[in-house]
Amino acid sequence: MMILFASTLLAFLCLRVGATGETQNDATFDEACAQLGSTVFSPEVKTLSAEVLPAGTTLIVPGLDSSCTNSTTIAADLCRLSLNVTTSPRSDVLMEVWLPRNWTGRFLSTGNGGINGCLSYDDMAYATSLGFATTGSNNGHSGQNGTRFLNNIEVIKDYSYRAITTSAAVGKEVTASFYQKGHTRSYYLGCSTGGRQGFKMAQDFPEIFDGIVAGAPAFNFQGLMSWSGTFHSIIKRGGADGFPPASTWSAVDAELLAQCDHLDGAVDGILEDPSLCNFRPEALICQNGQNTSTCLTGKQADMIRQFLSPVYGVNGSFVYPRMEPAPGFLSFINSSYSAAQFLYTDHWFKYALYNDPNFNTTFLGPDNWNYAFQNDPTGARTWSGDLTQMAAHGTKLIHYHGLQDTLISSASSNTYYDLASRTMSLSSDGLDDFYRYFRISGMGHCTGGIGASAIGNRGANTASIDPAQNVLTAMVRWVEEGQAPEAVIGSRFRNGTKALGVEYTRSHCKFPLRNMLKPGGNSTVMGDWECVV
Repeated sequence: MMILFASTLLAFLCLRVGATGETQNDATFDEACAQLGSTVFSPEVKTLSAEVLPAGTTLIVPGLDSSCTNSTTIAADLCRLSLNVTTSPRSDVLMEVWLPRNWTGRFLSTGNGGINGCLSYDDMAYATSLGFATTGSNNGHSGQNGTRFLNNIEVIKDYSYRAITTSAAVGKEVTASFYQKGHTRSYYLGCSTGGRQGFKMAQDFPEIFDGIVAGAPAFNFQGLMSWSGTFHSIIKRGGADGFPPASTWSAVDAELLAQCDHLDGAVDGILEDPSLCNFRPEALICQNGQNTSTCLTGKQADMIRQFLSPVYGVNGSFVYPRMEPAPGFLSFINSSYSAAQFLYTDHWFKYALYNDPNFNTTFLGPDNWNYAFQNDPTGARTWSGDLTQMAAHGTKLIHYHGLQDTLISSASSNTYYDLASRTMSLSSDGLDDFYRYFRISGMGHCTGGIGASAIGNRGANTASIDPAQNVLTAMVRWVEEGQAPEAVIGSRFRNGTKALGVEYTRSHCKFPLRNMLKPGGNSTVMGDWECVV
């Protein structure tokens, strides 16, 4: 297995127009890194530090906001450059550029998550292990909160798009200075807010990247923040007897699967297309004498129906689609929304929209949602269906979304794909030239879940760098060899643990196709599945 992986990695590192991966000797590499630390790039760019980090080093970054992950394991010898870039008189971006010794000529930018200002160190380590010169930033503020948005549209502008455009421009300049030549191809990798950032680049700045991999995108951002705020409001309005107690959750999950698991031909606990699941919680309403741990009151069934319904606002305007039903959804809602308003919703409405730290977000409603849609001067919503400029530039876009994602509904991704089709007057065959969307069954938010969800979007979520099984290397092959992915093969690790190896694989269909088990098939045999309309 390791020999095969090593040979595949070598082949990938050599997949470059006109050259193979370039390796500098120790002295030259170390000297170049030290020199980079004293290089003046522009008045807006301040170099903070430069250091060589050998593969295997545990990087621990001091001084970061305590809510951010501040460590990772370095996977390849690299030069690490830390910079602070002024983006306006009232804002700046903290960024890093990681320059691997065995560079392939490729450049890659990483995204962020939530409303946070945390560098994605694990993603940077993953990308540099594959030979990409890689950059990441704090998105214009530090920590997993939005307090710096208060009365500062420049910080919101960095969050919306400018941190990515700035860090990419500076990162490319640094890369050219270090290697004494420019990059050959430019890529982007991100999930969640990172997915939204990727779509923002596709919609408004397609010239920056040749290939964009965007997962579980937080696009229709105002709609997402509004929808996320409804759960706490529903729970508060429903009272103590409205939320189903933990003793009933397993019964709810079992009933959900009883109603919907068979729709894809396999009773395996995984929904291949949850959009087909019209879950009726009313089927669990208690009968006389029934054990209350196995049933619901009418009020509890009503609350579940509210949780799994789309949100509409002023005059029936669409705000956000429903949470797609998935086992464990009640446990997630309880842990994320019951005690207090969702942090991201709370901070976005308080600090970015109303500029009032005392604004009460407990019971947000249609007027608040409408205000959010009407007040978006930085374009954070990221909801243009027009990818004409991206297509004309030749940029490629791979979009994926886990179907067990209860944080950002996969229905939002379906909605966007159809929006792009209508806006551009293109069928799926037409969109295929530059934009492909894959639904990953059994995947949670960006990673995890109970299905074959390891697709190479992150280092810890990688079973292979074979382009058939890895969305990042699939993008490289599409851009550099013209071979677009028709499906994405995911892997399920034994007991969900990468170190235990792969239990089974499953091929995930290109939207709008869906997976269906062939009659008499085995759900853990990849060839027993087929993509159907």
